[in-house]
Amino acid sequence: MKRSVLLASCALAAMMMAASPAAAQDLQDRPVEIPPPSETSVPTDGDQVQFSAEGIEYDGNADIITATGDVRMFRQGDRLRADRIVWNRKSGQVVATGNIVVTNPGGDAAYGDSIELTDSLKDGVVENMLVVLDQGGRLAADRGSRKNGIVTLDDAAYTPCSVVDSSNCPKEPSWKITAIRVVYNPDKKRIYYQGARVNVFGLFSLPLPAFSNPVGDGTDNGFLTPDLKYSRVNGAEFALPYYFKLAPNRGLTITPRIYSAVLPMLQGDYRALTSTGAYRILAYGTVSDRTDTLAVNPQTANDVFRGYIDATGKFQLSPNWSISGSLRATTDRTFLRRYDISRVDILRNTVKLERIDENSYFSVAGWAVQTLRVGDRQGLQPIALPEIDYRRRVENVGLNGGRLELQLNSLAIGRAAGQDTQRAFASAKWDLRRITPLGQEVTLTALARGDVYHADDTLDTTVVSYRGRDGFRGRAIAAAAIDIKWPLIGRFMGGAQRLTPRVQLVTTPTLSNLAVPNEDSRAVDLEDSNLFSINRFPGYDRFEDGTRVTYGLDWAYSLPDFTFDANIGQSYRLSSRTTLFPDGTGLSERVSDIVGRNVIRYKDLISVTHRYRLDKDGLAIRRNEVDATIGTRGTYLLLGYLRLNRNIAPSLEDLRDREEARVGGRVQVARFWSLFGSAVVNLTDRNEDPTSQANGFDPVRHRIGFAYEDDCLRLGVTWKRDYQDTGDARRGDSFLLTLAFKNLGR
Repeated sequence: MKRSVLLASCALAAMMMAASPAAAQDLQDRPVEIPPPSETSVPTDGDQVQFSAEGIEYDGNADIITATGDVRMFRQGDRLRADRIVWNRKSGQVVATGNIVVTNPGGDAAYGDSIELTDSLKDGVVENMLVVLDQGGRLAADRGSRKNGIVTLDDAAYTPCSVVDSSNCPKEPSWKITAIRVVYNPDKKRIYYQGARVNVFGLFSLPLPAFSNPVGDGTDNGFLTPDLKYSRVNGAEFALPYYFKLAPNRGLTITPRIYSAVLPMLQGDYRALTSTGAYRILAYGTVSDRTDTLAVNPQTANDVFRGYIDATGKFQLSPNWSISGSLRATTDRTFLRRYDISRVDILRNTVKLERIDENSYFSVAGWAVQTLRVGDRQGLQPIALPEIDYRRRVENVGLNGGRLELQLNSLAIGRAAGQDTQRAFASAKWDLRRITPLGQEVTLTALARGDVYHADDTLDTTVVSYRGRDGFRGRAIAAAAIDIKWPLIGRFMGGAQRLTPRVQLVTTPTLSNLAVPNEDSRAVDLEDSNLFSINRFPGYDRFEDGTRVTYGLDWAYSLPDFTFDANIGQSYRLSSRTTLFPDGTGLSERVSDIVGRNVIRYKDLISVTHRYRLDKDGLAIRRNEVDATIGTRGTYLLLGYLRLNRNIAPSLEDLRDREEARVGGRVQVARFWSLFGSAVVNLTDRNEDPTSQANGFDPVRHRIGFAYEDDCLRLGVTWKRDYQDTGDARRGDSFLLTLAFKNLGR
């Protein structure tokens, strides 16, 4: 019954398409199979033709051969199949009728109602022609001809899209190009059009000037998909990229961007692939007015050059050695946001030489940043050169075995108008992991490290605890730890559970941390991820001293389609000595705050991660973070919420409190149609951050749109709104129209 309904549905679809005005160029498959290669060897002599048929008649007077019934002809790489073939050996004319298909050595197949060919099977004229290209795509025409391998079609159509739906019923392709004349040159792998129009969904068409496109996986010179946008500041925007094929491994895309409210901008994108790696250089340039800040008296410049460069590359010099780098720089702080290129507030430039093998790692790196944040001084931004790191792993060290990790590290940081710091250290860390007869997992750790620091201009750093002291300083670090886990596994409520108590003891002698600068250990906060770390400071410049006990519990419960993972923990410091941790980090007192994480997963439909930190005294929530994904690939909802309520002094800019909500999602309303949207809302107020200008509910930005996307076409409209002003990057609405013809050139 289902098959009957399917056939009736396909028949109805075919009837509707046949009634369509576009049916003059029939792009649908023809009911004939391509002839397989000859079962016997084909004559190498170009004057000989091999053929087979169910019946053959020969008129000796006229020298005409008539073959009927699944006729096949082979000549070198060309093949012909038809119901009937009349071959005039005197004139060399071959006339084929009924279920015709001709293939060439390249794999292209031509179908037609009737074909007149030369006996070489290379040249001829076809009525109601369909050419299915081996490299993708198909051409159809009322009439076509092939001469010297070049196919010329009159009143023709081309599409690289599928012409059947998921039920294998005929359908109108997502888009096709119709033209008065189409010429396909297989040697150049390119299709040329005269009087062309592009037709979308069979509903509307757009005229095209002189136009051509490549066929196959290669690239060629030509225009790419245009961009259409509208924004409050720049007005209507039109961009038409043009690609220059410089070599098989190199290409340049030039994109003029024309605006209705400001001067044009030129974009260039150069990409290259070499025998050792790849690199890309992206650049923008224009002239416009510029306002850098939101100060009372902002600095405004009229008609100045503005631009941005983004270059990246990586090269594998040998199996072990590689070099990579990136360069990102802009003329001013608001250019990227003004022209909707990026919303980053820091541009980082890096270069790194690396060597990696099975047991060692070595790198020499350098980096510098350009700040785009309003109020930040560029002179205080660090420049690191060089940063050298070497690590080596040695197995089975000691009487009972174990793993030894050796590390050498040095770093030099300079600032144009701030503190300079140089650091070097050597360390050795030994780990031994064993399983006891009762199933406990015991890990012993010993660490020894020696540091040398040098600092200049420390008074330029406003936060006293970050400065260190001028001149040379040394520091010795030693730490020992024992970590015990005891996994307990069993059945529970029809599923499996794993309950793992964990206890860790860490001891470190008293250290003179404040004597050395703090460059990389500033954003410290107690989280579930660092609760059991030997050093809960990030980076190397600060190391937690004293003796502490950390205890926690992991619980995992699983069913065939459901899992729940949770952990919770806390630490207790045995010494009452004042610590380096700032108030509000959860680590400043002898008893730490309580931290944990819960993760729920149901099939591939629901994933929720909740991280939290509870005040040890009144269980007030100091950190509350939720990230959730709900739905399928086609329809889903993304939710995010973060609140940091730590009561940290506003002078520590790396640890300021904030509150934020994020939402995003997509609803698939049909197989290829979807609605999407996202929003970010700043919920911070002055109770959380005294330096904040937010009022407790400040939308940051949102976007809403709809899209259509199949294997051949991408179409969509997006509305975006930005709620914040930054210099000449003003708040307001912008609209983006997306129309991309996928596989154009396939």
